[in-house]
Amino acid sequence: MERSHRPDMRLEPWSDDDGLALLRQLNTPEMTEHLGGPETEEKLADRHRRYLGLDGRGAMFRITLDGEVAGSIGFWETTWQGEQVWETGWGVLPAFQGMGVAADAARLVTGRARAAGVHAHLHAFPATDHGASNAVCRKAGFTLRGEAMIEYPKGNWHACNDWRITLTTD
Repeated sequence: MERSHRPDMRLEPWSDDDGLALLRQLNTPEMTEHLGGPETEEKLADRHRRYLGLDGRGAMFRITLDGEVAGSIGFWETTWQGEQVWETGWGVLPAFQGMGVAADAARLVTGRARAAGVHAHLHAFPATDHGASNAVCRKAGFTLRGEAMIEYPKGNWHACNDWRITLTTD
């Protein structure tokens, strides 16, 4: 199991046992403000099934801190500007925000994406006005490539920053 410089932090594989419960905790108006708002129970169940079924096309994790679930993070395949890349995203529960949890988890997930050996780059696309998530990218070693327009969720276009980290030495 991968470790951060925090000996008490872990990325634990997404599971059927508690993944859906974590998605529900992350599905508040405050937590989804930059993602188009809370999802319906049906959409949460669909997301949970997608996370469980990534099978080599990425991986989702629960972030744990000293044994407590602090949030989620993962990476998945996407096409960006004609290139197959990994994309990452995260959510940290309010009780664990402001402690560097997301940046540490982003460093760990970068290592997991690199170890997968599939794509050369890992991207993150936080909303341009989401200061905390943009700071996570900066602290985790991503390089800002500029602004872009992203459709997420379907039918909802918004301005985001394109952050990228190179996973290969080629």
